Amino acid sequence: MPLFSSRTLAACASLTLGLLMGCATPQAPDYQPQRGQSGKDVIWIPTSPELVTRMLNMAKVSSRDIVYDLGAGDGIIAITAAKQFGARAYGIEYNPQMAAHAQNNARAAGVADKVSIRQGDIFVEKFDEATVVTMYLLPHLNLKLRPILLKMKPGTRIVSHAFDMGEWDADEKVSHEYAHAFMWVVPSDVQGTWTLQEVDSKAQVQLDIEQSFQNIGGSITERGRKSPLMGAQLRGDKIAFQYMGADQQLRSVTAQVQGQKMQGIATSQGGQLPIEAIRR
Repeated sequence: MPLFSSRTLAACASLTLGLLMGCATPQAPDYQPQRGQSGKDVIWIPTSPELVTRMLNMAKVSSRDIVYDLGAGDGIIAITAAKQFGARAYGIEYNPQMAAHAQNNARAAGVADKVSIRQGDIFVEKFDEATVVTMYLLPHLNLKLRPILLKMKPGTRIVSHAFDMGEWDADEKVSHEYAHAFMWVVPSDVQGTWTLQEVDSKAQVQLDIEQSFQNIGGSITERGRKSPLMGAQLRGDKIAFQYMGADQQLRSVTAQVQGQKMQGIATSQGGQLPIEAIRR
């Protein structure tokens, strides 16, 4: 008579050599989250697939992006970013069971090679490599995250389901049925006084910029004459404005901000000239 029945042998077949003296407890079925269940700071309400796609389209996610979903839940945003848009995607989820469940979902979707969901606290874990950050948090958590997000690389896109960032106005908004999502582009820091000049000229003007998030204004001072900036815009590290020069020619400036320097082009009736500006 055999020592083990065939049923017992099947149940024990996956044990390691060190456990062959006993039979393991059958593995529990996959964790299934419940809509409205409590988390660390929020309850879990999944974002609809339709809104997820619109959020990622709004952020223009592509295969060149690294997407981080803060509070990843069941992983739908990270999985969609990888499966539909080809991005490398990560999720940070406080609940260890939910994080494991989300990674299982990524495996089932065939994108486990592009998606990594880890257990962690979004206020502790690093995500500064992200080019796109997504989240579905409460307003006070958005505001708590805001200083961290504003320090990210200019041009990083931030997308939030349902809740905004207070006085940091959204750059874009999308809706699906009764749900809304907002997007912000992290702006460069351009506040202050700059010395601006045409690269091939020694003539210099003083550029003063006032900034509130991505909203900017200011003035140009040339030969003691101050002119306001017109149509000033800042999106990520790209800045554009117009001003009336002392020669009464309208100049249009477009430039890229590189820390304490800007480089770009000034266009006027006389043509285009390269310009640079240095912050004092």
